[in-house]
Amino acid sequence: MGLLFGTAGTPLSSKENDSLSGIMRVNELGLGCMEIEFVRGVRMGEQTARRVGELAKRLGIRLSVHAPYYINLNGDDETLIRSKERILNSARIGYLCGAKSVVIHSGFCLRKTRKEVYGKIKSQLICIIEQLKSEDVDITLRIETMGRTSQFGSLDEVLEITEVDGVLPCIDFSHLHAITGKNNSLDEFDTILSRVEEKLGKEGLGNMHIHVSGIEYSDKGEKKHLVFAESDFKYRELAQAFADFDILGMVISESPNLEEDALAMKREYDGFKPH
Repeated sequence: MGLLFGTAGTPLSSKENDSLSGIMRVNELGLGCMEIEFVRGVRMGEQTARRVGELAKRLGIRLSVHAPYYINLNGDDETLIRSKERILNSARIGYLCGAKSVVIHSGFCLRKTRKEVYGKIKSQLICIIEQLKSEDVDITLRIETMGRTSQFGSLDEVLEITEVDGVLPCIDFSHLHAITGKNNSLDEFDTILSRVEEKLGKEGLGNMHIHVSGIEYSDKGEKKHLVFAESDFKYRELAQAFADFDILGMVISESPNLEEDALAMKREYDGFKPH
């Protein structure tokens, strides 16, 4: 499979804004993957999902899905019920699309300790995975590293929660940079990938899911995504780290110019990899 590069949603240069058009455009651009964005809600039906899966399989485009932003597994009552249903629906439709992973912003810390939050989110993920297994929905839940300390999703947390079977990390390198202004050099990228290998082994490096973009941030963390050219994010060094560690999986561009930065990252990476 190699390391595949693609876009968070339909490329901007696609003729139409639907997932089928997006997959065709990703293929035309020479990219290898696409993340279907359910971030405003799961609005794809089962019939369309199957058509998406058939097209992606025919063109050799690997898919993932991103669950809605409105999720808090540390919430209570109705918030928690709706959060779990949004993840389940994302997973069900994603599975019909042939996606292997569903990316999740899992929750907020609110007024609890991070240990308490970890315990609650872990228990909810176990329940969700049990439900998906009962429905024969075979898809990995990817807990994303987040760009603000008020959110659950530090590097430590997303690696530790892989103790739940069926859960793996989504490493957003730009979010990790935005938290402190650090994590933006070859040595620091190497350290992050070493941490992944330490926790998940070579198998973990062989099944990565990554988000990347330029990013604007303050002392409170992430403010907004930027294109690489307008940010301080050192994507060339990150591409070198990918090559040095020989990782496999998906790298999803979340830059505002989507495919332009996906292609820029791919060009850098290809320059480091022997052919």
